[in-house]
Amino acid sequence: MFWIGYDIGSSSIKAALVDAGTGKVHKTVQYPEQEMVIHSPKNGWAEQDPESWWFNLCQATKKLLNESEVSGTSIKGVGISYQMHGLVLVDKQMEVLRPSIIWCDSRAVKTGHELLQSCGEEKCINRLLNSPGNFTLSKLKWVKDNEPEVFERVHKFMLPGDFIALKLTGTCSTTISGLSEGIVWDFKEEVPANWLLDVAGIDRSLIPELVDTFSDQGKLSEQAAKATGLPMGIPVMYRAGDQPNNAMALNVMQPGEIAATGGTSGVVYAITDQATTREGERINCFAHVNHSKAEKRIGKMLCINGTGIQYSWMRKQVAANSSYQELNAMAESIGIGSEGLRILPFGNGAERMLYNENRGARVLNLNFNLHTKQHLLRASLEGIAFSFVYGLEILKEDGVALSSIKAGNDNLFQSSLFSNTISTLTGTSIKIMETTGAVGAARAAATAFGDFSSLEESVQTDKQCGVYEPIANEQEYLEAYHLWKRDLNEYIN
Repeated sequence: MFWIGYDIGSSSIKAALVDAGTGKVHKTVQYPEQEMVIHSPKNGWAEQDPESWWFNLCQATKKLLNESEVSGTSIKGVGISYQMHGLVLVDKQMEVLRPSIIWCDSRAVKTGHELLQSCGEEKCINRLLNSPGNFTLSKLKWVKDNEPEVFERVHKFMLPGDFIALKLTGTCSTTISGLSEGIVWDFKEEVPANWLLDVAGIDRSLIPELVDTFSDQGKLSEQAAKATGLPMGIPVMYRAGDQPNNAMALNVMQPGEIAATGGTSGVVYAITDQATTREGERINCFAHVNHSKAEKRIGKMLCINGTGIQYSWMRKQVAANSSYQELNAMAESIGIGSEGLRILPFGNGAERMLYNENRGARVLNLNFNLHTKQHLLRASLEGIAFSFVYGLEILKEDGVALSSIKAGNDNLFQSSLFSNTISTLTGTSIKIMETTGAVGAARAAATAFGDFSSLEESVQTDKQCGVYEPIANEQEYLEAYHLWKRDLNEYIN
């Protein structure tokens, strides 16, 4: 018997089969092969059709079952990981009212700032551990203010994972972790932030039913069973945003533990048991998957939007769609510092660590007589790595102690250039683990069901693929980073 885990990204849907007895990964797939389209009707906007996620999930499921030669009747249940902060709106018939305003859309920055001013910064930081920012609630308020004819028809607002659970089960629900990522959770009272909804002029009834992260969240409907090839009646046992889920997949659950990802966006996610922060905008604090009123577990998250998407852009525009392994090899042929070429990788919407400003990327010191595509690739990877280091400095200033970092064996962390740069500049080891978000979601669902006594037991079969340690001679790295940071500070100021 098997559990299936889904990772609902903005680039693709990943699906994984995990053995219910051992926790071993049986098969993983993604669909579609090419990255899903992100529509941008206006500068700074980013939208996707939620129904396209559902269609691609169904196709991924069929592909997974077919390639693994596993019958759908062997699937015990489902776990869901999903792209965070998106807004999905449905009417009373549970039909989607407009395209989802996804995580990298920056239209609601001004709206979030106005909510912060109306509620008071001190109250927001003390109770939400965040400013309303450019998150789900601010996006909902933007719809209310700018698309009143749509807002009038809203029955419930959801996050992307809530929508997938709805399509699977027919039940509209959300989680504490989900509400916290939408900035709708009051950590002081451990209840929805109704006072913030009141200020925004949003009826409290628009919040879906609350369910526990690890729980029976509904059974697969007949319609969903036909669409996916899975058995009707199997449970959805787990749901979490991609960054809390990735941390959980890496067994990062306790204070002091840190997870990092380098996908379309880059994230550092540190666990603390203290519901406090000095940063309201550059760092965001969310309820981790194991957070409770009795035992607080907060994920302090530092996000950089323009990371993997920049490297993907380079691949398409300057490297003729070469493989990422080929890109990494070309980048490594150039020395540290890219012979003066530097890139600020902030071209994917409003950057939280730059105070939610939509700055755009910048290429500096390009010399037509010197620099090649290899230099562009090296400078791209260095710029992304430097932005991680810059973000880690912000986390340190907010009380996060760096002991070690765990990352999955995929995306940017497959590049030794990228990983060595971060490890050396932070003086921190980076452990690369053999797992993915979809695998983690499947194991979490199995644990919630009782197939494993703990998450620790479910990940016992994972292998450590490698460790990056700080390089002894760090001077060249430091010089290159200080020049990049100088350019960034000039750009900001």
